[in-house]
Amino acid sequence: MTEKAIILDEQAITRAVTRIAHEIIEKNKGIDQCILVGIKTRGAILAKRLADKIAQIEGKAILTGELDITLYRDDLQMKHHNQEPLVQQVDIQHDVTEKKVILVDDVLYTGRTVRAAMDAVIDLGRPAAIQLAVLVDRGHRELPIRPDFVGKNIPTSSEERVVVSVSEEDGKDGVTIHTK
Repeated sequence: MTEKAIILDEQAITRAVTRIAHEIIEKNKGIDQCILVGIKTRGAILAKRLADKIAQIEGKAILTGELDITLYRDDLQMKHHNQEPLVQQVDIQHDVTEKKVILVDDVLYTGRTVRAAMDAVIDLGRPAAIQLAVLVDRGHRELPIRPDFVGKNIPTSSEERVVVSVSEEDGKDGVTIHTK
C-alpha cells in the first residue's frame, strides 16, 4: 500500500471533532439522555475526544461506553469479503433503555460494523434512538446505514484504503488514502 493523499491533518481532525460535538448537542437538545459509545479502537478514542469536548461545552459529562468488534476489513482478499463482523466485548455500564445512543466510529464503509454495533446495543435494551457519528464516510454502503454526524465525506474507490491515525494509538493524528 502506498500513500496517495493526506485528507485530514491534526487541526482538521480537531475541527471535525469540535463541530460534531456541537452538532450532537444541538440535535439532541443537550446531552441529558445521551450515551456516546465508541467502536474500538479508533472510534473509542474519537468518542473520548467527543466526550471531552462536549463536557467542555456543556459543563457536564456525557455518559460513555465502548464496543469491541472484530472489524470487517476492506483490505482482506475477496474470499473473506463476506465475513460478518463479530461483537467481542461490550463495555457499556449504563442502561440504554430510552436513551439516545450515539455510536462513534472512525470510518464508515460498508455499514456492517455499524450494524453489528447496533445489534449489540439493542441486546442491552431498547434505546429511544441510535445515532451514528463518524470521522470519515467513504461511501460503498452495502446496508442502508447513514451517519447523522460526519467529519468528512471522502469518495473513494473500493481499491483504496482510508487510514485513520490517532495520537493515542499511532503517535500522530491524520487521515490518509492509500492505494494498492
